[in-house]
Amino acid sequence: MLAASASAQAGIQIPAGDWTVDIGGVVNAYYTTTNFSGDDATAGERGNGKSVNNITTGLLPNYLAVSGKSRQNDLDIGFTISINPGASTTHAGIQSAQQENRQAFLTLGDASWGSVKLGKDLGIYASDAILNDMTLLGVGSAAGSLAGNTTTLGRIGRGFMYADWKAQVAYTTPNWNGFQATVGVTQGWNALGENGVSAGSFERSGNAPAFEAKASYAWTGDVAGKVWASAISQKVEGLSNITALGAATGPSLGSSRATAWDLGAHVDVANFGLTGYYGKGKGIGQTVQLAGGFDDAGKKRDSDNWYLQATYALPTATKLGVAYGESTLDGNRAADAFKNVEANMWTVGAYHPITKSVNLVAEYSVAKDKTDNRAAADTELKAKTLSLGAILFF
Repeated sequence: MLAASASAQAGIQIPAGDWTVDIGGVVNAYYTTTNFSGDDATAGERGNGKSVNNITTGLLPNYLAVSGKSRQNDLDIGFTISINPGASTTHAGIQSAQQENRQAFLTLGDASWGSVKLGKDLGIYASDAILNDMTLLGVGSAAGSLAGNTTTLGRIGRGFMYADWKAQVAYTTPNWNGFQATVGVTQGWNALGENGVSAGSFERSGNAPAFEAKASYAWTGDVAGKVWASAISQKVEGLSNITALGAATGPSLGSSRATAWDLGAHVDVANFGLTGYYGKGKGIGQTVQLAGGFDDAGKKRDSDNWYLQATYALPTATKLGVAYGESTLDGNRAADAFKNVEANMWTVGAYHPITKSVNLVAEYSVAKDKTDNRAAADTELKAKTLSLGAILFF
């Protein structure tokens, strides 16, 4: 199911001349209730003691993908195009929920030498971290603040960085007895400072592409599993502080490079599943890539991401899981508004297949944000989310 969530394949197959067309996807919905406590400068609906209730999609959006494959001129060729409509709205009379278009790529290759992908698909760095996260079938964090969007955040920014969906040219080797590697060039992104794109923030332009790679080894048997490692590097050109969106002032701060690497492992023993993950970055940020990775003087900030997860499948096929993850972003100077930022989350979940396509899901997550604020008092915000719903793969 985790693999299906990435490419929505092996759904409804239709022979069409030289082609085999595959229509697949995901539909999910959850009732969520989130209770907030602690210090929150924004207050409002997320203030201390407030509760928010939503009916929305989880970490996976609703998904409809059309794929095709064919063998032509001794080449395996294929394509995938997907749409991802939102299922939550928050205003009367408005039915235009947000929509994403996550995939639009072609592939060509052969079993003897591998395959090449051109177009938009899941990023390479940190992709295995999200595909092994149990909240991929559920909700995780941000259910109380992302109603009207296409997804929640799951464990993104609370154990691993988002791989995201990127325009790319990537090569994947054949599978050599369980070992496989991918290298690719992906679209360079702008690097946003501590305050995003608001007045007084810092911005660096991503004029250069990013370089990403990963390698993995998988094995089967009574003790089955997979180990992987991945990395990313992107050069960013320096701009100064900006007083308004797109209005730069002050001298250029030259160029720098954002980098990150990670290691992970998943092991299945009898009915138990164990997953461990660690990632480290410089200038890459904490939650989404190249956001908050540089301080207001253009210096790189260090970040760490890690999570541990354990699952157990009952004789009824119900899978029970518990996981803890943490992401941190370090400050650099006394003048920085924030010295250190930490976001963590506990999750317990139950995932029960009532058919081969439909899972009932119950999750409870406790997400906590801690900020060491040099300019004012330190803050801590906690969000407790209970979610109940179902997810269907086809």
